Amino acid sequence: MSILKYMVLLHKDVPRAAQFYAHGLGLAVNVCTQRWAELQSGPCKIALMEAPTNVEPSKGYSPFLSFNVKDMDGTVLRLLSMGAELDGPIRHPPQGKVAAMRCLDGHMLGLFEPNE
Repeated sequence: MSILKYMVLLHKDVPRAAQFYAHGLGLAVNVCTQRWAELQSGPCKIALMEAPTNVEPSKGYSPFLSFNVKDMDGTVLRLLSMGAELDGPIRHPPQGKVAAMRCLDGHMLGLFEPNE
């Protein structure tokens, strides 16, 4: 059986991206250098790697990282202030609030705040 070790995302500025995920979403930073960072979100690890100068980080809809949050409005405002962009409006389906955002280098983030 294979075991997924990391989800690796390419970023132009790894330390800035690590701070974005740490302060914007509350992920723990295990390691952070100029070229590599490892972040912890519960049992999942996300790795950030410096993008080669001739490579543009993803601007599509994959990968799509999905996070449960406790305060949608506060999280969205915090991420926007750090350089993220909303990808459509915050929606209110019966089970809670849902938002899609793009991080600093265009990777998609899904946010879900379940109803109480």
